[in-house]
Amino acid sequence: MADEKIKTENVMRTIKMEKVVLSVGGIGDNLEKGYKLLQLVTNRKPAKTKSNKRIPSLGVRPGLEIGAVVTIRKGKEELLKRLFIAIENKLKKKQISENNFSFGIKEYIEIPGVEYQRDLGILGFDVTVAFKRTGRRVKLKKVKRGKIPKRQVITREEIIKFMEKEFGIEFIGKLK
Repeated sequence: MADEKIKTENVMRTIKMEKVVLSVGGIGDNLEKGYKLLQLVTNRKPAKTKSNKRIPSLGVRPGLEIGAVVTIRKGKEELLKRLFIAIENKLKKKQISENNFSFGIKEYIEIPGVEYQRDLGILGFDVTVAFKRTGRRVKLKKVKRGKIPKRQVITREEIIKFMEKEFGIEFIGKLK
């Protein structure tokens, strides 16, 4: 028994979902509606984002609140399953990049368990899912920061395989 070598998967190569980020943009009344929508979908308090630039044609000035965002790290799998039902478990391959993918939900009423709210109307939001491998913190930490090799990056093909296996997502189109 001691001579037998059990082949195990390399722990440093396993792919993990780091976080799911839901965001909505808008100014004034639309921003308040988007804020309430994110609260309704996630049961968490979103953060408002402020503009750093001045864009006169859009009426945007520095310091103006232009969006709301909420990051989910715990319970992300259950939320993602509900969000995938809203897009019929289909994603385009061009929505995937290194280490993450994004998609949009056009109408929140397509999400199971979420009822239409008269004060919100019909709204949509964006969803970004970020992936990581063990050892990513080495690159992000402040003290004794190190470099990580290119092979630690999660490729588009690996994300496709992971999502097909874990969530049964169907991918449409071809990789560029």
